[in-house]
Amino acid sequence: MYLLSDVPLHAQPLLSRLQEIPVQLLEGLEPCGPVLELESNADLNSVLPENQLFLLLQGVVDTSTDEQLLFCLQQGSLIGLRHGLNLPRWQYSHNQAIRLAPYERRDFFKHIYSSEQRQELFTFYLLGQTTLLTEAFARIKPVDVRPATGFEHFAPGEKLIRQGDSAEHVFIIIEGHAEAWVNGQKVGDVQKDEIFGAMAVFINEPRTATVVATEPCTVMTIPKDQFLTLMQSNPRIAHSLIESMARRIDLMNKEISHLRNQQQNE
Repeated sequence: MYLLSDVPLHAQPLLSRLQEIPVQLLEGLEPCGPVLELESNADLNSVLPENQLFLLLQGVVDTSTDEQLLFCLQQGSLIGLRHGLNLPRWQYSHNQAIRLAPYERRDFFKHIYSSEQRQELFTFYLLGQTTLLTEAFARIKPVDVRPATGFEHFAPGEKLIRQGDSAEHVFIIIEGHAEAWVNGQKVGDVQKDEIFGAMAVFINEPRTATVVATEPCTVMTIPKDQFLTLMQSNPRIAHSLIESMARRIDLMNKEISHLRNQQQNE
């Protein structure tokens, strides 16, 4: 996938990362039929079965809405994935021949759910695509109705989120590294590609930790409502994400208990 307008430098690592993910997600899953070889088509949607997803093996597919070109899908892209977002429906077309590998939609999701690693990777893929798709649609919307999504930058020492604040966004570090602190004590690290801030959004509670950049960070931000809509349309992925966060919270609580015991023994 690549956007048609000038892509900001901070979005490039995300675009490159997302381009690698479909092949990783499909590893070990066999196509449900022979490769489709299609000549140019102004309405690719009309010839693709609803119950299948497709890996673009060759060629470029244009994506548009209301006859406005938004972005292009290139080799390695996944076609036909439903995001559950409140965005206009888009149309696929292509001016040159393309080759598509078909996969049953039901088999694809069973394959994703059978592996915790694939579920986490798919969650990252969905959130990354959400941000880029929203930015693509924002370019054709009036400024006053553009969604509050995109990218933020933080210098070392700056706080990405603060303990006790209300939770209005979910975040992913695209570049950089940060640390999590609770009541002035470091309780963990936040690594590149890691989703954070989601638990407070799920349970509608204030932030339980402060996250501080330890080096220059580029952070992808997903608004609360958009994140919840995406998770509601992918409940199994939401369940997996909650389980993963619960494990991290358990580790964080153990670290807090360890620090308290150290302080009491000093």
